[in-house]
Amino acid sequence: MSLEDTILVFALSLLVGTVAILAGVRLVLDTDAGVPNAALTALIGALAWAVASYFVGWIPILGVLSMLVIWIGVVNWRYPGGWGTAVAIGFVAWLVAVGIVYAFATVGIVAPEVLGVPGV
Repeated sequence: MSLEDTILVFALSLLVGTVAILAGVRLVLDTDAGVPNAALTALIGALAWAVASYFVGWIPILGVLSMLVIWIGVVNWRYPGGWGTAVAIGFVAWLVAVGIVYAFATVGIVAPEVLGVPGV
């Protein structure tokens, strides 16, 4: 992967994460999260996910669950409402992110395999 591709993937991932978290916060908390706050949360969450993935990502099931709990912990830390609210924000964010990535794949911006389902 070239440097340009890496930068593009990072930028698109940050954009998708920001929009998804913003939508989750607006739907669950019924408040304006603010784009800078959602972008910072997406960035911190992605970094936390990457670090957790490095250390425990190789452990079947437990690794992915640990990474998810850490990411939800970042959302919980950044927004009010506790763990239940953070889980709800995360679920909405996941749905929105899948929808955005699917739309990107449909118009040819990303490969459909990015959704995790080869040949979609």
